[in-house]
Amino acid sequence: MATILRFFADYAVLIYLLLTIGLVFTLHALGRARHELLESVFGLERELARGHINQAVAALTLVILLALSELILTAFLIPNLPAFSILPTQTLNPLATQTSTIPAELLATIQALTPESTITAQASGCVPGQIMITDPKPGDIIKGSIKLQGTANIPNFGFFKYEFSAEGLDTWQTILAGNTVVQDGWLGDWDTSLITPGFYDLRLVVTDSQGSALPPCIIPVQIAAL
Repeated sequence: MATILRFFADYAVLIYLLLTIGLVFTLHALGRARHELLESVFGLERELARGHINQAVAALTLVILLALSELILTAFLIPNLPAFSILPTQTLNPLATQTSTIPAELLATIQALTPESTITAQASGCVPGQIMITDPKPGDIIKGSIKLQGTANIPNFGFFKYEFSAEGLDTWQTILAGNTVVQDGWLGDWDTSLITPGFYDLRLVVTDSQGSALPPCIIPVQIAAL
């Protein structure tokens, strides 16, 4: 469902353009059918003209309904979904479990520049009872699909998301988001199978109902090859 909503939001201009073209064609067809009816002399001709009018009216009604549906989705429904209205557009869809790969060339360059890079195995920014990642733990070596455990529970809670970035970079990729409070429980899954093995930071960001994000809880992890 989130993917469908994102499609209608991202291609709204193109959809409106196509609907406008459809509206022009249906209005032209309706006008031509009315002209046929006025010019008809025999009963069979008038019946055919009425049939053409009914077809044109049905097509016009369909175009109008599609336009209204697109308007309701883009103007009212999608902006009221927290993950769509607050998360930056360059991040992945927060309502769908997806991961993004970091190019192997970029990671190789990073590791070449920092050959002594190691995980410090220390979390930062975490607040017990409010913003915490409890599993995996700082310094853990992970691979494949893993379950993330922790806490996302702040006053005036809005939603949470968790993201990852190559160690030392500030290029965060959203993994998943949720809009329900979690207290020392399951935050979601992370499939690391498509990510280049190496050192990464994992962070949990919790945002209040006003759209203000608190300092994130960040832990270092290492992704191993399958």
